[in-house]
Amino acid sequence: MNAPDRTRLDRRIFPDGDEPDPQFTLSNERTYLAWTRTSLAFLAGGIALGAFPVEAVSAEWRAALSAFVIIIGMAIALGSAFRWIRIQRAMRNERPLPSATPLLLVTGAVVIASAVALWLFILS
Repeated sequence: MNAPDRTRLDRRIFPDGDEPDPQFTLSNERTYLAWTRTSLAFLAGGIALGAFPVEAVSAEWRAALSAFVIIIGMAIALGSAFRWIRIQRAMRNERPLPSATPLLLVTGAVVIASAVALWLFILS
């Protein structure tokens, strides 16, 4: 695709390099959409935690856990957008793909939220 055919936003986000194989671009988009679905699931889970009272758990703890889960969802959404851009840039410039470090951070946050929920809802 020639540079004039690209939008201003495309030229700003991807200033250099060649168009990658559409198959790889579409695969990157599918991965981005999967992360977006995951972030929406965290948002829904956080809202559910805050909306449904559980007798064994104080309102303050529920609110804190709810906020934590929603913040994780926000971080996943933001991180997935930046990761999509980084992968596109790497493919456009024929560089190695970036590491999966954000995945480890998300995994840690999920483990923490799950452990706290387990402690609050089952062991309380």
